[in-house]
Amino acid sequence: MELRELRYFLAVAREQSISKAAEALFVTQPNLSRQMQNLEKEVGRQLFVRGSRKITLTEAGRLLYKRAEEIIDLYNKTESELNSPMTDISGDIYIGGGESYAVEIIAKAAHAVQREYPNVKFHIFSGDSGTISERLDKGLIDFGIFIEPFDVSKYDYLRLPLTDTWGVLMRRDSPLAQKEYITPEDLWDKPLIRSRQSLGKNMMGQWFQKSEEELNVVATGNLLYNMSLLVKEGVGYAVCLDKIIQTNENSDLCFRPLYPELISHLDIAWKKYQVFPKCAEIFLKRLQELL
Repeated sequence: MELRELRYFLAVAREQSISKAAEALFVTQPNLSRQMQNLEKEVGRQLFVRGSRKITLTEAGRLLYKRAEEIIDLYNKTESELNSPMTDISGDIYIGGGESYAVEIIAKAAHAVQREYPNVKFHIFSGDSGTISERLDKGLIDFGIFIEPFDVSKYDYLRLPLTDTWGVLMRRDSPLAQKEYITPEDLWDKPLIRSRQSLGKNMMGQWFQKSEEELNVVATGNLLYNMSLLVKEGVGYAVCLDKIIQTNENSDLCFRPLYPELISHLDIAWKKYQVFPKCAEIFLKRLQELL
């Protein structure tokens, strides 16, 4: 498979139409259709379901779509690094992580780099620990930010000096809002919204004193803002980290910490024996100075 074929394939998948993709790519429709047929022959699997109005992906097509995006992203990242002038500090730094107020120290390091080297650009990818680890392993990001209990031992890493507190985000008019802290028993009969970057099944089970299957988990999410909208509408109580959603006195929502207390440390990690571009080396140095 050539990069051109993968770019064409991604365009067809996104447009769900050979004609629209051909127009976007500035190629003829017969040529693009032939390229996709050749790609299907090459992989030995049907990639598209060709309907009367739109084209959808088969299971094999969805797998290739994910891999093709990763391959193109890695190619673009490598090309950018190789094309950066050796005498000029510039380039792109890719960082992935979950939502946490502790990321502010990463922002401070990024700001310090950009003040000195304005041609350095930062790209932030949000996701749960599993997704971040996968992208880090494949070289799609330079650094990953992980929240305990994720095991970072296979990476080189720095522990950030800030910690996150676990608790419950709820409506201010909820009966539990009158409490100073939330115990496991308080939540046993409540509808729960669980973050996908949450405590992990073992820690969750230990704190709740019940398995996840015994709890009433009505929704999950990986972006707390979206989860907070569910909370606001009364869908349930979100088990999450503090200081991400504003819960001041003017907010309809409030946050109460868990008891027994649960605290998570954060680590910024990178692959062992990683060869960084110069801009990423400088960022890591500035981060170490801040720490």
